[in-house]
Amino acid sequence: MSNKEVKAALKSAKEAIKNKEFKEALKHCKTVLKLEKNNYNAWVFIGLAASELEQPDQSQAAYKKAVELEPEQLLAWQGLANLYEKTDQWDFKVELPNAYQKLVELYARSDKNKCYEVIRKLSNIYQSDKEHLKLAKVWLQLVQLKEEEGVEKMELVHLLQKMIELLSECIKDEEQDNETQQHLITAFEKSMMLTEPVPGEEHRKLTADYVNYLSKLPHEEAKMKEACRSMLSLYPNQTYPLEVLCHHYLKTSKMLCDNMDEDAVSCFSRLLELAPNSGLGRLGLGTKALGEGRYKDAVDDLKQGLKKKSSSTGWCSLAEAQMKLHRYSDSATSCSQGLDVCTSEDMKLRDKLLRLKLEALVRTGGEKAADEALQTFSQVMQMVNVLGFFFRMVGLLSELEASHPNLAQGSALRGLTHSAEGHFFFRCCCIFLKAAGQSPDCGEYCFLLGKLYWDMGPETRKDRSKAHTHLLKAAKLDPNLGCAFRYLGHYYREVANDHGRAQGCYKKAFQLNSDDDESGSAAVDLSMGQGDMDNALAILQSVIEKATPGSAKWAWMRRGLYYLKVGEHQRATADLQAALRADPEDWVCWECLGEAYLNRQSFTAALKAFGKAHQLQPSSIYSVYQAAAIKQTLGKFKEAVAEYLQITTKQDYVPALKGLGECQLSLAKSLMEDCRDGGAVDLIQQAIQNLFRAAKLRPDLSCLWKLLGDACTAVAAVSPNRAKVLVPALLAGLDPSAQDHTLNQAEMLKVGERCYAHALKLMPEVASLWRDLGLNYYHQATSRDQDSQPLHLEKAQQCLKKAIKMDSGNHSYWNALGVISMNKGLENYALAQHCFIKSIQAEPNNVVAWTNLGSLYLKKDNIELAHEAFKIAQSLEPLYVNCWIGQALIAERVGSYDTMDLFRHTTELRTHMEGVKGYAYWVCSTLLDKKNRDTELYRYNIVQMNAISAAQVALSKYTERIQSDPDAFVMLGYLNEHLQLKMQALQAYQRAVELLQSVSSSEELAFTLGSYARALCNSGQWEEAVHVYNSTPLQGLGDLVGLALTYCRAGLFPESISTYERALAVASSEKDKAYILTALAMLQHRQGNLDLAKTLLFKCSVLKEPISESLLCLCALGLAHRDATLTAAALTELLKQGSASGALVEQRCLLTCSLLALQGNYSAVQREASRAVHRNPGNPSLWALLSRVTPQHYPRKANGGAVAGHVACLASMTQGKRALLYSGVNQLASGRHSGEAARRNALKMMQRAVLLCPDDPAAWAGLMAACHTENTSCYLSGSAPRRQLLEHTLMLVVSDKGRPLAQSLEGWVLQQAVTGLMLEGQLDQAEALCMQVLNVSPEHPAVMLSLRQVQCQRLFTADGGAVLPDPVLEQLNKAVAMNPANLGAWHWLAEVYRSQGLLVQAVMAYRQSLQLALQLGVQSHQVASLLRLALLALQPCMVGVAGNDWRDLVMEATTEVLKLGSSPMALLFQALLQFVTKMGARSTRRLLERLVYASSEDIPATVVQVASWYLLRHLHAKNDQELINVLLQHAKMNGNERLLELHSRLTSSSS
Repeated sequence: MSNKEVKAALKSAKEAIKNKEFKEALKHCKTVLKLEKNNYNAWVFIGLAASELEQPDQSQAAYKKAVELEPEQLLAWQGLANLYEKTDQWDFKVELPNAYQKLVELYARSDKNKCYEVIRKLSNIYQSDKEHLKLAKVWLQLVQLKEEEGVEKMELVHLLQKMIELLSECIKDEEQDNETQQHLITAFEKSMMLTEPVPGEEHRKLTADYVNYLSKLPHEEAKMKEACRSMLSLYPNQTYPLEVLCHHYLKTSKMLCDNMDEDAVSCFSRLLELAPNSGLGRLGLGTKALGEGRYKDAVDDLKQGLKKKSSSTGWCSLAEAQMKLHRYSDSATSCSQGLDVCTSEDMKLRDKLLRLKLEALVRTGGEKAADEALQTFSQVMQMVNVLGFFFRMVGLLSELEASHPNLAQGSALRGLTHSAEGHFFFRCCCIFLKAAGQSPDCGEYCFLLGKLYWDMGPETRKDRSKAHTHLLKAAKLDPNLGCAFRYLGHYYREVANDHGRAQGCYKKAFQLNSDDDESGSAAVDLSMGQGDMDNALAILQSVIEKATPGSAKWAWMRRGLYYLKVGEHQRATADLQAALRADPEDWVCWECLGEAYLNRQSFTAALKAFGKAHQLQPSSIYSVYQAAAIKQTLGKFKEAVAEYLQITTKQDYVPALKGLGECQLSLAKSLMEDCRDGGAVDLIQQAIQNLFRAAKLRPDLSCLWKLLGDACTAVAAVSPNRAKVLVPALLAGLDPSAQDHTLNQAEMLKVGERCYAHALKLMPEVASLWRDLGLNYYHQATSRDQDSQPLHLEKAQQCLKKAIKMDSGNHSYWNALGVISMNKGLENYALAQHCFIKSIQAEPNNVVAWTNLGSLYLKKDNIELAHEAFKIAQSLEPLYVNCWIGQALIAERVGSYDTMDLFRHTTELRTHMEGVKGYAYWVCSTLLDKKNRDTELYRYNIVQMNAISAAQVALSKYTERIQSDPDAFVMLGYLNEHLQLKMQALQAYQRAVELLQSVSSSEELAFTLGSYARALCNSGQWEEAVHVYNSTPLQGLGDLVGLALTYCRAGLFPESISTYERALAVASSEKDKAYILTALAMLQHRQGNLDLAKTLLFKCSVLKEPISESLLCLCALGLAHRDATLTAAALTELLKQGSASGALVEQRCLLTCSLLALQGNYSAVQREASRAVHRNPGNPSLWALLSRVTPQHYPRKANGGAVAGHVACLASMTQGKRALLYSGVNQLASGRHSGEAARRNALKMMQRAVLLCPDDPAAWAGLMAACHTENTSCYLSGSAPRRQLLEHTLMLVVSDKGRPLAQSLEGWVLQQAVTGLMLEGQLDQAEALCMQVLNVSPEHPAVMLSLRQVQCQRLFTADGGAVLPDPVLEQLNKAVAMNPANLGAWHWLAEVYRSQGLLVQAVMAYRQSLQLALQLGVQSHQVASLLRLALLALQPCMVGVAGNDWRDLVMEATTEVLKLGSSPMALLFQALLQFVTKMGARSTRRLLERLVYASSEDIPATVVQVASWYLLRHLHAKNDQELINVLLQHAKMNGNERLLELHSRLTSSSS
């Protein structure tokens, strides 16, 4: 093929590419290559076509082949660049810059615009790839091309600035190599040369950027300085180049030398001239001052500079300056600041800062600084060679001294080592002298020597040539050594006693080192001691202003104490709190804070502060004392006593003894207000012992003798019989060596007189002591015999007059004088009135004086003025009881209905003797007046206000205090009788009789004897009661009736009848006669005269004023003799008397239920009780009655009966105790054991009943039955019983109660115990128990029956159910016959007959039990006998015994059961009988379905299961698959797995 063919093929390929037929183009290109293998265009077309066909590798190979053939041709390079641009392959991206670079070379000759475009693309690639050098070269190439092109300067400047911007951004990310840096410098220089105008803003910015860039290049220091000088020459007012130079000088090592070169000084000075607040300028001047030794100036300049500009070198210089000034803590802080800003590259500076910090911390001293020094030491060890720096370590000290024998630091270290060990003082002295000689200009060594002399003891301190000389020399050599001035201050204060110089030294030391707390506190203390408070406060204020939170404790505390001293307690509190923030464990500061709180009346906070102080320092007495004093102030006397005792048991601390006595006296007074005189006297005795103990220590304190007088006088308020106080012999006026002596009330008052007199000898001008002495004389006058009364009253009056002369404006003195003047011995009412008026004038809001004035007017029968005075007193103080008593007395005089209410109010306010007796009198009067029982006033005063209990409590306190008032004891006995407090009533009446027998008052004595006899009768002491009654005239009806009742209770019925007949003759009202006739009827019935009893009761009913009690008795009589007619008639008459309330409702309901049970209407019994509950739902007695009758007469509702008992328990605690037992019995009747209900079952209920009523034998019997139920449940479920061998113990508990109810329960309990033992298989124990009882009661029929039952069980167990011989059966029959009323015995005998196959005899036994149940009238017994009889008769029917007798017996028994009420068991027996006789009949299915599908919960689950089994058998026999499926579905819903199992067996057997 020729060259034309090649061209044609290339043309065709080009056309194909143009038409986007790339595959055709490849064919044509391959044709060309076959003809001409190195055809450039063909390879280019192949690359283009392959690229469009997404064959990048083939395209790259073709382009590279073309490039190899013609490397200077553009077409292949353009194609290759396009391929790399659009293909996302990493290897193509790597080759792309090379392609661009070649295109730049080729375009530079031909097309400059395309060249520039490729350069920009190449720049972007190098920038993204961080190829800084290549980027710089490309941009310089672009600038060169632009220069060759001859563009304008501005465009070149723009390009250079862009280049600078790009490279400057790159330098932020990574370090540039040196060549790149030089390219950038070149760009800066060219740009500055081309930028116009000069000077100008653009040129200035560019120059500043150039300087900034050079400052980051350490090796271009010369260029940087030259650029800065050039910029300063062009722009002399610009600070930037100066700042760069200053920053450079600060970083260079020259700054750390002693001197600074002139260029640096010039820069810093010029910078401060241009910018006075420049931080760099201040840092430079500070560093210069440091080098020149001007340390204070250096510190000031460096601090100012660092505030503006934080610099690590600046912090280092500041730390050095502070170290020179011995401000070690400040130096350590500066080092820490420098380390924070120090970069990781500057290792030398960091090393220096660590060294400085370590030295500063070591010199600071203290535990905290030592810990921080150890941490710094570990950092230094990681950075430097230990031997190179830490030559001060003790282990290397010897080596140091050997290598440098003349080194003063080594000698000083050796001396410090010995000094730290606490010995070798003289050796230390020689070493320090050596160090001072080696370095005579070092003040520190002189200080160490002076400090050593100071620490050696008082002798060397006094020697001026030693401590003082060396300390003074140290201060002269180093005026900045604050510790030297501090010790000089110690010398002048303690040795020279020159406080002026000492204060000057302390001030100098504190000025040099503001962290020197010792110097500052000493300066403040000296200023305060000299009275220069302004100077002291100025120092404290300066420290506090600079202090950070949690520091400067000493300053805060001293200023707080100052404020505490001057009375500014709020400020003192704030300052002391700040001091505690610095040291929360300072117990002294806590005590000071407690004082501040106490002074500002913040008692709770003070109490906590003193408590914290005591916790930190348990041995501190002051904090305990102050805590006790605060509690005493707050009225917490018991707690205060406990605190005081902590002190007084350890030592004799007079303030604590005084406070203890005051608290005990206050507690005694509070007990006396509540009439608890015994406890009050004990506390008074303790108070006297403690106060006298304090008085012996400090007999010069008048307050102690005054308190002793108060304690002795306080016994005047208690009963004389109680006022027996044991006092020290010396205080009683006896021989000091004698034992403590017991004094009575009068003797105690005399001792109090002597104590007041002693207090007056010490302080005769104290008016209150004269008042106290006068009141003591007044109490002596009212408690002693009548002969000495006028004398003591006169003395009391004189003392009060003396007090008034000394202080006539004190209202209490006038009031006391008025009270004394009113007394019986003086009766100077005019003077009394004058005194009360003067007291009111002195204090108008004087409730006591107004009340006493009212009492004076009342005594003079001036009711109106008395009322006005009392009314004013009430308005002044409504809680003051005396004014209310006065109003009550006025109301009593005028006959107001408010009298009782007023007296009641006085008892509520406080226990006051007059108010208590008045209220008790009105309560007893109201109770004795039986006519007003139904009035609203009675219900309010007595019932609603709980008057009987309130009066009884108040009167008990009254008789405790006043034991010589017979009227009070009579009223107390009467109130106790109402509250059923029999023994308390008996004691009160006995005391009243004893008091009245000593006084000739026959009428009152007779009344009291009658009451006493009545109390004896109520307490069961009938013989004594008869004797007391016979000692009275027996003229009143009450005495005769009481005697008759006493005879009756004593069993003397004839005497009782005759006495009642005498009373009947005395009785005047029809109602009294009716009561007496009722009592006679009861006595006649008791003696067996039934007809006479009925006659007497009928006679009561025809009286004009019949009473319900006679009808109740008649109704009870009918019930006792099972006379339903009489009972119904009496009950009808009783119900005609109208609605009842209280206990009568329960009585009527009980009688109605008993009548219904007597009539055999057992279901109506439960309904009647329920009806009564619905009518009176708030009556807990009715709820208890419902719970009681339900298990006995309608056990099917036992669950409801348990709920009723629970309600009664919640409604009333009294009824609840008994209702718990009823609830337990109901749960027993319903079979509620722990297996069914773990929380609410019979056992738990009986346990609660026993817990609340441990003396109730019925509760213990119920617990026994509950345990038996639990054991039976365990046997039925197959588990082991958990409550075994309890029967004998519980039986003994019931027998030990000794009550009639317990005696009636003994037989039942014995049977229960024997049954339980038999159930457990303990036949030997059961027989032994029976024999044990028979040894005491040989013919006891119930025990004999139990014994026969045990013996019979033994025979059955031993012989495996063998036939019993006839003699044995005869003995069993005889044992049962001995217990004819024992229903269970007949049932047991019938079961024995059944086991022996004697069915006829068994039927006879069941019929005998049925007859017994009918006689007893108990429905549950009848149902049990009938069902057992039906079950007995059903068994022969089930086995197919011929004849209709058994079938008829089953129907007869079940029919009778259903007549008594619904019975699922009876229905089951009838259904089973129908199943046996007519298995396939429809009636059989109906009877069984009636039990299986019943929705009632009353049908037991066992009955349902048995009925289900037989129904399934019936349906299988009928092959009724539909009904079988219904039954099986019902079984699945109810979980009857046994029925499903039975179905599977029946199905398998039939198949």
